[in-house]
Amino acid sequence: MSVGPPGNRSPLKDKPLRTPGQSCEERRRSIQEKLEPSLIAAAAGVVLTALEVWRAYANQPPAPWAVATVALAAIAYAGIRVRKFLPEFRNLRLAAEGEKAVGQFLERLRGSGYEVYHDVPAPGFNIDHVLIGPGGIFAIETKTWRKPRGPRAEVEFDGHELKVGGRTPDRDPILQARAQADYLARLVEEGTGRKYWVKPVVLFPGWWIAQPQGTPKDVWVLEPKSLPGFLEHESERLTREEVKLASFHLSRYIRTFPAE
Repeated sequence: MSVGPPGNRSPLKDKPLRTPGQSCEERRRSIQEKLEPSLIAAAAGVVLTALEVWRAYANQPPAPWAVATVALAAIAYAGIRVRKFLPEFRNLRLAAEGEKAVGQFLERLRGSGYEVYHDVPAPGFNIDHVLIGPGGIFAIETKTWRKPRGPRAEVEFDGHELKVGGRTPDRDPILQARAQADYLARLVEEGTGRKYWVKPVVLFPGWWIAQPQGTPKDVWVLEPKSLPGFLEHESERLTREEVKLASFHLSRYIRTFPAE
């Protein structure tokens, strides 16, 4: 692979579009960077202690207790740091895997006339996926949550209240999805000068979704495999030109969004 002599500028005029789960991966890397100094200090402490023990057995003047004290302090500090960030790190890994799996599934919808965007950045948050096509614009939030054992491994939604595994989430995914859809609608209107209808969607990969008959449909709560069927039943809201216009402006927004 050749990239040319150092110092030359990149031939790319625009940043590439983002990939599924990119925000989660960036946050995981940030956690890794925070942990690296303490882990390096702990490893150095272990090495120094091992050297002092070797010197003791080699009849060299050792000072193992002083080094061991420092090493234990470094290891304890590293352990505290790892324990603090490990749950978030694991959750981010699961979230990234879920967004990648859903993103790959959504790519199939291009054959049905939909443009697909992933990890759309916004101030302080991101929209996991966006679909723009004949049925309208869809802001999709993916929730890859661990399933409990037992009969309550289902998502219940009556149009107002959402329960996951029999419990109400601390952060309401419905409010989150609606807020993201509103933001996307304003964003596209600012870029195109036209009002677009944006549908909020919440996807739960691998969960059974229980919704009573007559549940309001202003927000879709679905397992990803159900989404294509719902899209097929939507009336045509956007012409091909409207899809191109909205897609062009969203793509330009993503490419020019300032990096953190």
